[in-house]
Amino acid sequence: MTTERIWLKHYPEGIPADIDPARYPSLVALMEESFAKYASRTAYSFMGKDISFAEIDAQSRALAAYFQGLGLARGDRVAIMMPNVPQYPAVVAAVLRAGLIVVNVNPLYTARELEHQLKDAGASAIVIIENFAATLQKCLARTAVKHVVLASMGDQLGLLKGAVVNFVVRSVKKLVPPYQLPGAVRYNDALAQGRRGAFQPPAIGPDDVAVLQYTGGTTGVAKGAVLLHRNLIANTLQAEAWYQPVLKDVPAGQQIVGICALPLYHIFAFTVNMMLAMRTGGKTVLIPNPRDLKATLKELSRHVFHQFPAVNTLFNGLVNHPDFGSVDWRHLKVAVGGGMAVQGAVAQQWLEKTGCAICEGYGLSETSPIASCNPVTSKTYNGTIGLPLPSTWMQILDDQGRPLPVGQAGEIAIKGPQVMAGYWQRPDETAQVMTADGYFKTGDIGVMDERGYFRIVDRKKDMILVSGFNVYPNEVEDVMAAMPGVLEVAAVGVPDERTGEAVKLIVVRKDPALTADDLRAFGKERLTGYKRPTHIEFRDQLPKTPVGKVLRRELRDAAPPPASP
Repeated sequence: MTTERIWLKHYPEGIPADIDPARYPSLVALMEESFAKYASRTAYSFMGKDISFAEIDAQSRALAAYFQGLGLARGDRVAIMMPNVPQYPAVVAAVLRAGLIVVNVNPLYTARELEHQLKDAGASAIVIIENFAATLQKCLARTAVKHVVLASMGDQLGLLKGAVVNFVVRSVKKLVPPYQLPGAVRYNDALAQGRRGAFQPPAIGPDDVAVLQYTGGTTGVAKGAVLLHRNLIANTLQAEAWYQPVLKDVPAGQQIVGICALPLYHIFAFTVNMMLAMRTGGKTVLIPNPRDLKATLKELSRHVFHQFPAVNTLFNGLVNHPDFGSVDWRHLKVAVGGGMAVQGAVAQQWLEKTGCAICEGYGLSETSPIASCNPVTSKTYNGTIGLPLPSTWMQILDDQGRPLPVGQAGEIAIKGPQVMAGYWQRPDETAQVMTADGYFKTGDIGVMDERGYFRIVDRKKDMILVSGFNVYPNEVEDVMAAMPGVLEVAAVGVPDERTGEAVKLIVVRKDPALTADDLRAFGKERLTGYKRPTHIEFRDQLPKTPVGKVLRRELRDAAPPPASP
């Protein structure tokens, strides 16, 4: 371990060098403390409805009893496939309270992607919003899932408003494709059954698994990062400590309000929105569809808020929207950019229009996620990923795994209480990314300066980062190579003003009649939106090494800035 953390000298005043991850024996203990302490406070605001900590407490207790009544045993996996709706935090709390393991699922997954994740996790149950039930129907029979709980957008909005919202979602906007899931139980019925049952709290410890967070890791096969209770407790307390210099300026007696426009199934929002607000008794404004910028700004205009984590894509979209000025940004204390690089021009524009700088952070699913962040007191954009958080060690390693001095580029490695226990049932993959002294090798190439600030200079992996989401070329290539008429295919990332990077597909045709539209249609059925090729180029051959490995880097370097597709 590095003997000196030079970055500690550059921490803002009041931030501790270390946090105590043993402060709570489990996330359940943290949540139950908050349920008791903040019972009467609003925990979530959703479509004009406020839901209190006491209501989340009661719902999660009933659902925990329901899960136990199904015969789910400690350590069983429960998948959650929903957008930002108030059922999400209630289900997470229920799953953890029952001693089960949360499996976060992207609701936009195709049936193929969903099937892989459910099988890999060995999920016994899934809670899914009806909008995506048709996807589940296509693959359910090939998984071990025995229990399906079906939620709807209007479940928590009361009888009248809930019925209206569900009617609009189903019949006007037609957002619920037809499906058949015999035996599925409605969310509110599961609650009612659970209230009639008895909840038996199991003993849960810091080393119990809390969440399987799926990521491509260092290869293209989605695998579950095993996040223990203590990992997520640590990162929640680290984030709280890091935000403290500005959140302490929120007037006494005023509840801290955060905007949750990032999806809760993404580990960034899971920790920085949901768990941090749980710990601090903050109110979270849930934005179910942040891509609808007009509706997002309309919702923001209804609230006074202090905290807004987002990805560069969202900051950029909002700040350039004509309705941006309809929102009162004066109370915003902290805007953290993560998931992808924040662009300097976006950061500058955001600061000018809101008076609150975007402070860029860095992390991965494997680190729960935050490992480093710029000080929240900074007023300038510096292009770095900031300083390691309290209790976190970061270093730069050469190809032999030896630490490099200040200013030399190598692989960023991270050690701390937020680092995962390993990849779910993949000891070989775990061994590849963990050093003997407990550092996680990120696959990102970076440099550390003399103050302890880290900067990413390159990517060791071929990962493509689209709006903060990892896209692994292997997966895209595997899917697209299966299309009749394709001889060879390679996927690379190309710069994109809107999403940071976009997927470009280079194809060698077997069938000269194959078109880009054919490929797009094929990808649309099998890949979720952000993984789909935006740009398609046909070539006679792909550049390769002498052993036949496709030279993706050469394709990336040769790729001209793409025109609009």
